[in-house]
Amino acid sequence: MGRKVIRVSAKEGRGKDELMEAVLEKLPLVELDSAPPEEGVMKVGIVGRRNTGKSTLVNTLAQAERVIVSEVPGTTRDSIDVRYEMDGKTFVAIDTPGFRRNNAVTTNIDFYSMHRGQRAIRRADVVLLFFDASQRISKVDKQLCDYIAQQYKPCIFVVNKWDLMAGTMPMEKWVTYLRDTFRTMLYVPIAFITGQSGKNVKAMINHAQMLFKQSRMRLSTSQLNKLLRAAVEKNPPPTHQNRRARIYFATQVAEQPPTIVLFCNAPKLISQGYQRYLLNVFRDQLRFNEVPIKLYLRRREQTDTRDEVDAKMGK
Repeated sequence: MGRKVIRVSAKEGRGKDELMEAVLEKLPLVELDSAPPEEGVMKVGIVGRRNTGKSTLVNTLAQAERVIVSEVPGTTRDSIDVRYEMDGKTFVAIDTPGFRRNNAVTTNIDFYSMHRGQRAIRRADVVLLFFDASQRISKVDKQLCDYIAQQYKPCIFVVNKWDLMAGTMPMEKWVTYLRDTFRTMLYVPIAFITGQSGKNVKAMINHAQMLFKQSRMRLSTSQLNKLLRAAVEKNPPPTHQNRRARIYFATQVAEQPPTIVLFCNAPKLISQGYQRYLLNVFRDQLRFNEVPIKLYLRRREQTDTRDEVDAKMGK
C-alpha cells in the first residue's frame, strides 16, 4: 500500500489544508452522544523520579499490561490515564513520566515529559508521590514535593518496593526520614507498599479515596467560627509595632482544596507563624486533617458588622 506524500511549508503555511484533511481521514470516528465522565470519579496522579515503580503499580491496579514497564529508567514519556475499578468504584490513575532534576532536562522529550507530569499533578485529585525504599530522597523528590504543595494537592508519600527492605530497616526509620525531610508537610500520610505484588495497594487507594472526600468537605460558618474563637482565646494574635491584630470572623469559600478566608482589621499584622498556628488548629479539629488548606486574609469592610470572634471575647 503506497504512502501519500504531502509537501508543506510550516513557515509559509503552504500545504496545511491538504495535511489537515489527510489527518482527519485517519482519525477514528467519535460518538458525539457518548456519556460524559462520571462526577465524583477520583483522579490519582502517580508521580516520582524515574524507575520507582509507578507504571508497575498502574498495571497491578488495572490487572493488565496497559503501560510499558522496563528496568531502563525513563521509559514512560507521556502521562497516561488508566481507568480501573476497586470494590465497585471507578478510579482514574494518571501514570506520569519519571522526573529529572531541572538542570538535567537536556532534550525536548525531557522538557515536555516534565511539563506533562506537572500538568498531571494539576489534573489529579490526589497525588501519590513515589519513593524507592532502597534509595535516598533526592533533589527531584524535593522539587516534586514543592510543586505538589504549590498546587495544594492532597498527597500520600508512597514508599515502594518495601519487600526489598523487609527485615533490614524498621519502617519507623523511613517515617522519621520523610518527616525530617518534608517538615512543612507533616499532615501527609505515608504508605509502604510493594507495587509488583499488590501488597498494601488496596489500603493505599482506600486512603486516597478518604483524602478525596476530605478535600471536598464544606463547613458551616458557625462551626468554623466556633473553632476559630477557641483558638484565638487560647492564643491571641501577637501585637506588631504597638498594633494588635483583630480577627473578626472566618468563612469557607471553596473546596478542593478547602479554602478559608479570615476577615481582620489589618492582614499584615497576622504573621506567618500565627497563620501556621491557625492552620494546625483547623487541621487538628476539623474533618480535613490530612489535606492542604488554603488560608486567605482579608480586611473587613467598614459596612460589614459581623464580629463573631472578638465580640464573644468581650473585646
